[in-house]
Amino acid sequence: MLVNVLQNGITTQALAICVGVALAMGLLISIVYMLSGTYTKSYVMSLVLLPLIVQTVIMMVNGNLGVGVAVMGAFNLVRFRSIPGSSREITGIFFAMIIGLATGLGYILYAVVIGVVVSLFMMIMGKTKFGEDHSGKKILRVLIPEDLDYTSVFDEVLKEYTSYCQLEQVRTTNLGSMFDIHYSVILKDGKNEKEFLDDLRCRNGNLQITLSRPVSTKVEM
Repeated sequence: MLVNVLQNGITTQALAICVGVALAMGLLISIVYMLSGTYTKSYVMSLVLLPLIVQTVIMMVNGNLGVGVAVMGAFNLVRFRSIPGSSREITGIFFAMIIGLATGLGYILYAVVIGVVVSLFMMIMGKTKFGEDHSGKKILRVLIPEDLDYTSVFDEVLKEYTSYCQLEQVRTTNLGSMFDIHYSVILKDGKNEKEFLDDLRCRNGNLQITLSRPVSTKVEM
């Protein structure tokens, strides 16, 4: 049975334990996040302090979880980040908030166990190839003049060089004088990328062509 260190009220000793565990778990979360991919200092600092902040809110409302959630919801009036985060960043935020809720309610052992277990699994999945795309899929981006029919202009080239091709997006650019076309492609075995791009250039008038891997971080949690 999990013991609530706040069952007799918020004493100095209980408060010190809760604060210490919240900061320690926040530090653990930030370290795991740094080991799993790219990061910024401001975001890492936020992960360290977020459990303590959430814990403080819960304690201020005397452990009333409903009121605490309502108060934290009011904080949404100020955006946590100005740029939409990746799924890995959002996971880190929720992870830190869960630790803060647990310590704010006095369930220290629960916070430690969950913090260690989730951190361990994050590190394991980050160091292994779990979830990686091994299909060889790449993103092909081609610019063509507006007078070309983008629905068929590259059909022969794509059929020759790719085993998979999917038109993902078409948009106009340069004041509508060009089409910016995005494909998902998988090249056939043994096919040369340079020859593929050269054939495409002959069709699009030597305009810009980009062939790249799908954008992602090292680990997308």
